[in-house]
Order: sequence, then C-alpha cells, then structure tokens
Amino acid sequence: MTAMRTVDTHAHLLIPAVESLVADRPGFTEAKALDALRNGPEALAVNGPMVADRIALLTDVGRRLTVMDKQGIDIQLVSPSPSHYHPWADPETARAVWREANLATAAHCAQGAGRLRGLGLVPLQHPGQLVEALDHARTLGLLGVEISSHAPGRDLSDPAYEPFWSHAAQAGAVLFLHPFGCTLNERLSRWYLSNSVGQPTENAVALSHLIFSGVLDRHPGLRIIAAHGGGYLPTHLGRADHAWRTRPDARGCLREPSSYLRRLYFDSLVHDSAVLWSLVRVAGADRVLLGSDFPFDMGSEDPLGDLRAAGLPPSAYDAIAGANAAALLNLR
Repeated sequence: MTAMRTVDTHAHLLIPAVESLVADRPGFTEAKALDALRNGPEALAVNGPMVADRIALLTDVGRRLTVMDKQGIDIQLVSPSPSHYHPWADPETARAVWREANLATAAHCAQGAGRLRGLGLVPLQHPGQLVEALDHARTLGLLGVEISSHAPGRDLSDPAYEPFWSHAAQAGAVLFLHPFGCTLNERLSRWYLSNSVGQPTENAVALSHLIFSGVLDRHPGLRIIAAHGGGYLPTHLGRADHAWRTRPDARGCLREPSSYLRRLYFDSLVHDSAVLWSLVRVAGADRVLLGSDFPFDMGSEDPLGDLRAAGLPPSAYDAIAGANAAALLNLR
C-alpha cells in the first residue's frame, strides 16, 4: 500500500530576473509609490529585511527541499511571489514578465527531484494575453497559473475574462487566486493592516465577483484554489445568501452564494483552528488543501503541526494534508 504524500499548495518563488526586467520600464516608479502608500513606512521598513532573510529559501532548490524535509512535506506547489504581478505593465512588458516567470518557475521545479510542481503567471490587465500565457505555462509542464484578485479597472467578473475562464476550464488548469495589494490603500497603511485585513478582504471580494456574476455557473469545470482560506468570504456568507434570497439585484448567480463553496478549493492558512473548522464545515473537508505561504513571515513554519493542532477528525486531516491535493493535481 502506498503511503499518503503530504502536499503544500501555497509556496512561493522569487525571480530576480523579473524585477531586473521591469526596473527601468515606464510606470514602475509610480507603481512603487502606490505600493508604499498602501503599506506605509512602518511595514516597508520590516518587509525589506524580512525578504532579504529569506532570499535563499525563495531561490535555492536545495534549501527549499531541506526545509520541506523538516516540515514533513513531500510535495510543494510553487508559485511566483505575487510581487511579480506588475499589473501596471504595458503589453510588451507584461509579456516579458509572464514568459520569464513561467520559464524560471519551470526551471526551478525541474531541479526538485520530482517533489516540486509549479504555477506560472498571467497578466490580468491584458485579457487578450491570458490564454496565450496559460498555454505557455502548461507547455513548460506547469499545472496552471497564479492570478491576483483584480487588475486596474477590472474585477474578475469582467466579461473580457470569459475566454480565459472557458479555456482554463477546458484545459483542466489549476488557477491559484492570491491577492497582492488592497484597493483600500492608505486606510490600511498602519499596523500592517494592508496584509492582515487587506488580503482576506481582497480574497472575499474576488470570490464574490466570481460567484455572484455567474462565472462559476458558466464554467463549472474551473479548478480554483483560493489562498488564505478564501479570506472573510467562506465563514461570512450568511449575509450574502440573505441578499440573494431577498433582493433581485443580488441574484446574478443561479443558486445561493454559499452553495458555490463546494465548487472551489481553499488553502488551510487561516491561523486559527476555529476558523479552519468553520471552513471545513461550510466547504467540506474535501475542498481544503494544506497551505503554508512558504517561506514568508505571514505563513506557517509548521503547516502539518498547525493542522494537527486543530483537532480535526483523522479523515479530514488526511484529506487536507495531502489526499485532496494529490487528486486535484493528478499526482501519481
């Protein structure tokens, strides 16, 4: 009998070549200014040293595998750092970014002794490139792509994304929804609210657009993993269900919004056992995947230990620790 493999579906890679590529492009300076506004000086003072301390873990395959061994993780699903999205980039720059990100991620995973699977990038600000970028990633052996919660002027409900959703569903590609930055901007610029409040807010808004707009009705084959346990949405959908039942203007989807949770996947990175229990209750144990946000400080250094500490039934623990991801990612 084959032992169950543990699978971490939320782990990141830093690609210095991407940052070198954009450093002198028009729009980069303005984007850095917006990032500074959103995060505030206190957070920026911490972020730099934090990332610097983790450069080796973010770039060196050997160091990655060593930590995986210590954590008891057999397989990682590796996605580029969301800082590589660069949603300000013009079409030419965007194409260069996703090509470099896809190539670098595939090369990194190829050195992983069969223990690493990868996701590429697509430029949500240029809908016409999305299918091409996804196909490029899959041609390189990547399982799908990472996407943000929005692009400038576009939410995930935008009709311009319909060809991408259709193609991703038909291809069986994995889409990892991971926000970067929050549109509440300077309102969250102190006490690291830009991440602790901003990220779960962005997750909730993005998933709401996918649900309420009927994207999941039109493309039932989509395989979407929501980072950070889906943010605030999964455990706060009672109000959305009430709105759907009560108001005709809230009825863009065919069924109550909460029913779509069982069509999505969520990572386990919620930092609270009670919230994890609630996520399992509303989405189902078969829809939750282990996630660590490796190796950032807002992640977990012991994802399996955190999962054990929640005290879930053994069947749920086994499903989340690896069985669900093995089925979703077709790990053999």
